[in-house]
Amino acid sequence: MTTTLRPTEPLQHNDDGTRSRRYQVCVNGRPVGDLHLGTHPVFGARVALISELRIEEPDRRRGRGTVAALAAEEVARGWGCRRIEVAVPGDAVPALRLVTALGYVVRNRGMAKDLGDTPPDLPPGSRARPMTEAEFGAWLDKRYEDYSRSWVERGVPQAEARAKSERDHAALLPEGLRTPDVFLTVLEHEGTPVGTLWVATRDGRAYVYDVETLPTHRGEGHGRTLMLLAEVQAILAGHRGIGLNVFAGNTPAERLYESLGYETTLHAFYKTLL
Repeated sequence: MTTTLRPTEPLQHNDDGTRSRRYQVCVNGRPVGDLHLGTHPVFGARVALISELRIEEPDRRRGRGTVAALAAEEVARGWGCRRIEVAVPGDAVPALRLVTALGYVVRNRGMAKDLGDTPPDLPPGSRARPMTEAEFGAWLDKRYEDYSRSWVERGVPQAEARAKSERDHAALLPEGLRTPDVFLTVLEHEGTPVGTLWVATRDGRAYVYDVETLPTHRGEGHGRTLMLLAEVQAILAGHRGIGLNVFAGNTPAERLYESLGYETTLHAFYKTLL
């Protein structure tokens, strides 16, 4: 049997500068699923994005999804793409197996936690205070570099990573410390700064954009305190859920979040197209 992609619409040129096309997945001409392929809204025309791949239940577990994904890669190469990306829900075990078998590499994952009504207590000696203007400039410069480096280490060319870092920070912190619904906080322990925290509202819930323990105070439990502080800020702001992103390979952070009750909601994968 032959599995192919059949276009169901002309090539779309979208308002955000991307192009995309929807396809039927067919076996000997019989439709068995759908695929939606486009170029990436963030990384541009040389990066493809599979935003949907669905195989109908009677035809699953027969390799249809594998062949469809490989066919999508060929289409992407024809568009001049050099990388392809896909996001997979955290509980979609068959899809996770598929993309892993096809050589996709996990870049990062989204995690989330439901919150109660009562803010947790911080450990004795720990207190939070707002970041000062003097601290903000140095913190932001470091954030630009660290965030950009995280993408470079995971397959994104340096120029793209730098542009993404600048674009994301400009969008998320348009007014710096005075950006509405943003908490930029310094954690102190016994009067000494030990870490920083960036929490904001995103899609109706609190979101941890950055958490960092200062290098000289790592291994002392302050990372857990910072995450408890994030919950405090979220609950006091009226949120009952909190989310975050963690890059693959940051094992200490992944273990910390899991120990605090965060669950994976989404895996983001990428693959270099040769």
